[in-house]
Amino acid sequence: MTPLLYSFRRCPYAMRARLAIASSGLKVELREVVLRDKPQAFLDASPSATVPCLVTGDTIIDESLDIMIWALQQADPEAWRAMPDAGWDWIKRSDGPFKSALDRTKYATRYPDCDAEEERAKASEFLGDLNAQIGNWIFEAPSLADYAILPFIRQFAFIDKAWFDAQPWPALQAWLERFLESDRFAAIMSKYKQWQPEDAPLIFP
Repeated sequence: MTPLLYSFRRCPYAMRARLAIASSGLKVELREVVLRDKPQAFLDASPSATVPCLVTGDTIIDESLDIMIWALQQADPEAWRAMPDAGWDWIKRSDGPFKSALDRTKYATRYPDCDAEEERAKASEFLGDLNAQIGNWIFEAPSLADYAILPFIRQFAFIDKAWFDAQPWPALQAWLERFLESDRFAAIMSKYKQWQPEDAPLIFP
């Protein structure tokens, strides 16, 4: 059976899952979830009730990075997994301290005990380090690290795009802009209506 992917278009975690699936060439049945109105089938499938969630046979994969790895283990025509071990360290920093600081900058009212400017400074430390690492890509060729991290850089940049563009991060800014202007980004950002149980299967990509 075709694997099912519960997704939400603007969620950066779901974006990176879709990016890896598209790169692998696999086909999945995409079910667009509206987060304020989660369908029961999704809640039954996802232990965390968060997107993305992949259902393949009797297996449920509920973490976006695990979905990326699963897809690329099936097929990796662009050799995204052939990255230096340091790529995992970059992903860990992005998913951990950087994402924490991003959330406390973007959603400051949810974290009244945190100072949004201090959190933005924490995020900026990571972005400065990443800028120093990037040529055209984080390593010599595009890899899992690039596409696992780019959706979160996009999310941070659009908190205050004018401020972001004014920072001394030319390599990082160019890397993000190439991504935003790419056919690949456009292909994973098509708009889909909210999935309903009676809908015909929608195959992605």
